[in-house]
Amino acid sequence: MAQSNGSTSMPTMTATSFAVLGLLAMHEWTTYELAQQMERSFSYFWPRAERRIYDEPKRLAAAGYATSRKEVVGRRPRTCWQITDTGREALKSWLAQPPTSPPVIEFEGMVKIFVAENGSKGDLLASLNAIRDNATRQGEVLAAMCREVAENGGPFPDRVHINALAMSYAIGLAEFTERWAQDAGGLATKWNDTNDPGVAARKAALDYFQDHAG
Repeated sequence: MAQSNGSTSMPTMTATSFAVLGLLAMHEWTTYELAQQMERSFSYFWPRAERRIYDEPKRLAAAGYATSRKEVVGRRPRTCWQITDTGREALKSWLAQPPTSPPVIEFEGMVKIFVAENGSKGDLLASLNAIRDNATRQGEVLAAMCREVAENGGPFPDRVHINALAMSYAIGLAEFTERWAQDAGGLATKWNDTNDPGVAARKAALDYFQDHAG
């Protein structure tokens, strides 16, 4: 529901809105720089933020949470965005509210796994191998980012303690996904096919649910 201030309708504020505000709270960014930083900072746990990054600063400005200024570099004009005092207060208010939603991820590979009985065993194994390899590559990218911070403090050395919290989650997720895909591939390799895994595999699956039933 849109927020309102008297008779003036305010744009709906989402987690993406506050993600952008958080970046603007660091310092001024151009729209292009915001898009780059959004990918670097949030793509591992809030990928949807990238989809509306070019619209979000305008929405924040309409709400009074950001301002913009125009400048020309060479012959190219660009827009620079800054957070306002009102925006800082809105960000503080949002941060004071604990999250209520459980953690979720957007993961095409897992969608393929969930409906794998409609394809072949080879398709399933190929998907699991791709998931494992993608997680490995993601871990390598994160390791490179860690080296950058370790060597020169990174672009924001004053918030290294906050970055470490987020990085530990991203690295842990990549490591878990890599291990899970490897283990899942080992199990699926023994199946007859995706519709008939075999008596032993089906029993092992039922045992898993019983063990984790709480």
